[in-house]
This record gives sequence, structure tokens and C-alpha cells, in this order.
Amino acid sequence: MTRLRAWMVSKTEDGTFTAGLREIDREALPEGEVTVKVAYSGINYKDALASTPSGKVVRSYPMVPGIDLAGTVTASSHPRFREGDAVLATGYELGTGRFGGFAEEARLPGDWLVPLPAGLTLREAMILGTAGFTAALSVHRLEAAGLRPEAGGVLVTGATGGVGGHAAAMLAGLGYEVTASTGKASAHAYLASLGASAVIDRAELAAAGRPLRGERWAAAVDPVGGAQLPAVLSQIRYGGSVAVSGMTGGADFTASVFPFILRGVSLLGIDSVYCPRELREALWLRMASDLKPAALERMVHAEIGLEELPAALERVLEGGVQGRYLVNVAGGEA
Repeated sequence: MTRLRAWMVSKTEDGTFTAGLREIDREALPEGEVTVKVAYSGINYKDALASTPSGKVVRSYPMVPGIDLAGTVTASSHPRFREGDAVLATGYELGTGRFGGFAEEARLPGDWLVPLPAGLTLREAMILGTAGFTAALSVHRLEAAGLRPEAGGVLVTGATGGVGGHAAAMLAGLGYEVTASTGKASAHAYLASLGASAVIDRAELAAAGRPLRGERWAAAVDPVGGAQLPAVLSQIRYGGSVAVSGMTGGADFTASVFPFILRGVSLLGIDSVYCPRELREALWLRMASDLKPAALERMVHAEIGLEELPAALERVLEGGVQGRYLVNVAGGEA
């Protein structure tokens, strides 16, 4: 195969933006130590932003979005990988600064790749993807801050999204009592199927109130951010933590210091993009074992091909997706 199918975005010097499925030469792939035949990718909010002219996440054009990929090594000069190895990649500059997962092949630095753990298929790895990894990192950071099931319940915001859904399922699988927050009234049964024991409306959560409210949860996973974050902080129990990983609710928030200085609450920043390789690999091993959601297949909103990306990306931008889009790049099972 000398030509590859790829979903590519471009912008000319005069600002003209285009996005679409193209055939590109293999030589157009960037330099890298490992070439991967991509089997699956997934759609994240950042991918949807990358496919718009004003998304501000793409560092250079032309670009192949797709911040996740899983596939099989076809060539390698890196000592950790050889032809035939099953691998996955998330984060770094994938899909924003270097051609990503929305193409039939990818060429990457070897240190960006993680060996596919036993216990996960390539398909399952991309149902998890960046969203699942971010959720796992959030759980890990909360545990490192002292969270245990006996400490009390955990709130998960944006629970119908990728990070929130995975976090709810992972925490429930570990024995935590999970309260899921969502703005979708129709999603209660879905969230219960992931393991949530209670569901609250995000409007209730974001309603204005005192800087300190009643202590409701031992911790929270918040991929939403924005105006509701102060309300979350105000209801965390003494010594608890909030793991913040996203900004779909906005990049800014205004909060009181009271939760921090009167209840000892910690705000934990979650960066899944440049997470060190050793921790990254350790968490993927957990995602194949104790952090593997029992309801993994329920999180697939739809499985699509590259040609179906336009409508799917638009729906992700609109916030109308429950779970994750799985992109079957190779068109087969793996």
C-alpha cells in the first residue's frame, strides 16, 4: 500500500479551511521510529475541535486528527517494538502536532507507544482510549491522595461523556458508591448500567450557593470544569479531593478559598497528554485488570468508519453523544 486513506484538515495562508477524507502518499507520514497499521481510533472532544476552523488545537496544517490509535507494528527501528506487536497510543502531540489516528497508518516515536496489555483487544483499547486513560489517571490520583471506598461516595460530573462514563464505571467496579451528574434526563438508566447508584441533574449541582455547603462526597472526578466546579468543591468532605481534567463547561471558574482552608480539600490537575511513560504503562495494565469496566461495550455510542466522521464529529461538538464513538479504521475486527 503506497497510498493511504486519511481524514485530513487543512488551512491555507488566507485562512481557507477544509476537512475531508483523502488519499495520501505513505511518504507524507512524518518521520518516526515505528510505523503502525491502525485498526481503531476514537473520537474525543479535541478531535472535534481539530476538525473546525476555529478549534485552536491544531499546531500546524495539514493535519490528520485522532488523538487515540491502536494497531499493529509494521516496521520499527525502536528497541522496544518489533513487527507484529500490538500497540496503542494516546496523548503527546498525536492528532494536533503529528498525524494521528484517523488514517490507515501512523508513524510515531517509539516512546509514545504502549504495548497492548494482555486482557485488552485493540478494539477494547480504543473504547477506553484517551477518555478511559484520563479516567484511570483521575482514579489513581484520588487514590494517591487517600481515597478509599470506606471514605464515602464519589461524584462524577459529565457522566454521559467519555471520561465521566469511564470514571463512573471504574469507581463502581472498585466498590465506590458513585453519584453521576448529567444534564440528560434520558440517561439515568444508562448511568445506572455503568454502576452509578444515584444520578443528579447538573443544574442542581451548578446552582449558586454558599462557599461551603453540606459535605456530600469524599471526592469527585470532574471532566467539565467551569462554573459548576465551585459548587463541587463546596460539597466535598473534609480532607477530600477533586480531580479536574476538562473544560467542556468552561476554562474559568471563581471559587472561595474556604473549601481548601477550612476542610482541607485538594484540587488535583489531571494531565493525560504528557503523563510519564512508566505511569502510563502501569495504568494501562490496570485498565486491563481492576480498572477495566464491566460495562465497556455499553459505552460505545456507535462504531463508524472514516467516511462517517463528519456527522459524528459534529454531534460530539454539539454535546449530543452518550458514550464514545469508536472509529473502525481498518474496517475489520481486531
